[in-house]
Amino acid sequence: MTADLQSPPRVARGPVQAAERALAPDLARGAMLLFIALANAAGYFLASAPGVATDPRGLERYYNFLMVEFVHARAFPLFAIMFGYGLVQLARRQERAGAAPRQVRSVLLRRNAWLLAFGAVHGLLLYSGDFLGAYGLIGIAFTLLLLQRSDKVHRFAPWYLAVGLVYVLVLAAMALAALGSGAGGAAVSVTPFPSVEAATYADSVRERLAEWPAHTLTLLAMILMVWVGSWAARHRVLEEPARHLRLLGWAAAGGLAIAVTAGLPMALHAGGFVAVGADAAGPVRMLYETSGFFGGVGYVALFGLLAHALTRRGAGPGPVAKAVSALGQRSLTGYLFQSVAWLFLAMPFTLALDERVGSPLLVSGACAAAVWLVSVAGAELMRRKGLRGPAETLLRRLVYGRR
Repeated sequence: MTADLQSPPRVARGPVQAAERALAPDLARGAMLLFIALANAAGYFLASAPGVATDPRGLERYYNFLMVEFVHARAFPLFAIMFGYGLVQLARRQERAGAAPRQVRSVLLRRNAWLLAFGAVHGLLLYSGDFLGAYGLIGIAFTLLLLQRSDKVHRFAPWYLAVGLVYVLVLAAMALAALGSGAGGAAVSVTPFPSVEAATYADSVRERLAEWPAHTLTLLAMILMVWVGSWAARHRVLEEPARHLRLLGWAAAGGLAIAVTAGLPMALHAGGFVAVGADAAGPVRMLYETSGFFGGVGYVALFGLLAHALTRRGAGPGPVAKAVSALGQRSLTGYLFQSVAWLFLAMPFTLALDERVGSPLLVSGACAAAVWLVSVAGAELMRRKGLRGPAETLLRRLVYGRR
């Protein structure tokens, strides 16, 4: 491979640094799946995006607030950043195996083409809010256009954060102006998901035939977030957090502060604590959605700091961190398992828990936590037995063949 993806000069490292390299990216991916579960379960149980109760009562008001502040529109940027990080990691593994640049491109193109196919099957049969298809397309474009470019090209990736911050400030000014210009009373703005309200499985598939392609196209702009993730991987920010503590600290504090502050009007509105007028509802929602990227950056950095804290004393990660990291190593299986669970738990033609309980929103949170814990336990069992996840095994077989 060209020098662009080669690592910088390495220094001798002990067991702590080795543990950090093994833990941080996988820990981030495993924890990411909890955020994905909370967001997707709420969307499934409430048949809307974001999954918030439009007329919250009691504890639902506080749950709405917390989900908007810390989960909705924050989980998926985290997914995109980690996807970009993984692209560079995979390219490096191919390089270490002796692959030429042309061979690396070929492997990544095949892998992302199959990821697109996985996304199509997932999006049409299980959940139209699928991200795999869009990331397959983004991965193909990234491999062709950006993967093996020089540092002069990739150094522009972090500047996207500066541009994004300016945009957030503009949106904040628009939202504040709109909040002060009219009376409140607008309902929380959500986008319906008709497929999860379908009476039969066949009807749900027909709805997803229209929903999945449209949703996939809206996600292609996330290539910018993927690019930032790849920049972090080129600098081994998560594999070597001890070398990047200042960067991780600023990114965690700054990213989460921006996301929480910019999401506050929408969170207060969703919780019913502040009345928002019709003119302000749109800018308020756009501000919360746009600031989500900074939340993703903040969470990635936070997981890097956590991995460093867990390994700096030389004792290695504990059983909980190992189990969550095991899920991170099997994140594709964990992601698909969640969608099967939502189909079984929430659809009208299965258990339909959303119709059997007093608060579909709160039950979605309990189900999300339970499904994630089951996937963590399953991943840890596979780790102990030395097994890959079934989805990872299938993808590997399709990309590499039987060798």
